[in-house]
Amino acid sequence: MRTTQASGSEPTPEALPTTVEICPSGRPQDALLCDMDLPLCGHFYPLGYSIEIITNEPNVLIAAEESFGHARLARKSTTLQIRIGVRRGGGATCPPEPTRREFNHLYSLVADPDNQALLDLNTGANFTWLTLNAVDNMLYFRYNFLEKAVYLLLGASVVTGMHAACVSTNGKGFLLCGDSGAGKSTLAYACAREGWIYTSDDTSYLINDSDPPRVIGHCHRTRFRPSARTLFPELNDRPLTPRMEGKPSIEVPISELPVLRTATEALVHCVVYLNRRPAAVGRLLRLPSGTATQRARRELYSAGDIRAKHEKILEKLWDIPTYKLDYCSLDDGILALDRLARQT
Repeated sequence: MRTTQASGSEPTPEALPTTVEICPSGRPQDALLCDMDLPLCGHFYPLGYSIEIITNEPNVLIAAEESFGHARLARKSTTLQIRIGVRRGGGATCPPEPTRREFNHLYSLVADPDNQALLDLNTGANFTWLTLNAVDNMLYFRYNFLEKAVYLLLGASVVTGMHAACVSTNGKGFLLCGDSGAGKSTLAYACAREGWIYTSDDTSYLINDSDPPRVIGHCHRTRFRPSARTLFPELNDRPLTPRMEGKPSIEVPISELPVLRTATEALVHCVVYLNRRPAAVGRLLRLPSGTATQRARRELYSAGDIRAKHEKILEKLWDIPTYKLDYCSLDDGILALDRLARQT
């Protein structure tokens, strides 16, 4: 807004503008998108917990069915509401990967000014604002906003995420942990091909109120790095899944693979840290009590009060038998785990 006045003179009240610019949509607060009408809703059960997705765009519910439609209600909990508002426009290109920021219980996912989410991890209040082109890129939307928001909110209330695969045999669940590239997903899948029960590839969720410790996993699918094609011929014709946090991946429904038994949950009997290296021959070394708790705490992706809560819950793993497995081939890794399952 611009005013003019004579040089050296002060503006008089009569010289000041008496009108203000009117927001094109009619109300100044409309620019905040605070009153979006969300007439559609659907109920889903990720990890067996009830959520209600409220939106104005049918494709949001279609994406939610792809992400969560495999699961049904398994646990008593208050229904979590996820609100996603979608606007037309935004161009034809897919937005960039969102930047994540957290301060205590406040969490944001920001791809650009038109595509972002804000979550209060304490109260569960949340809202995601997106453009239609972001939602129409369904894989991008699912991985970067929909699933992120849901699992962040579940992780702040009922579960604690761990960077671990999970398989079990004879009622004994094994968490397979280790650095990125240690072979968690491939060894878990290799065990499953040999008759072990498959629960998760590289993310397991410790149930907060379970004692003894139990984990939940995404037993309906598995994800691999492209190099896994050299280990498992059944992956040779599988395409890469785009935009998986910058990592090219292969995602396959477990029902399409030679895996006979799966379980959504497993009781944690052992924790095994994988150390894949050349010439290693499947040697197990017992680690001190508390190792799993301390390492899992270092890997937490949370802050403030939420992190303190997770650190406390991870104490459940303090006395769980924990080992390091040095191995090179998958066969050696499976044999070592078989021996451990028989001995413990």
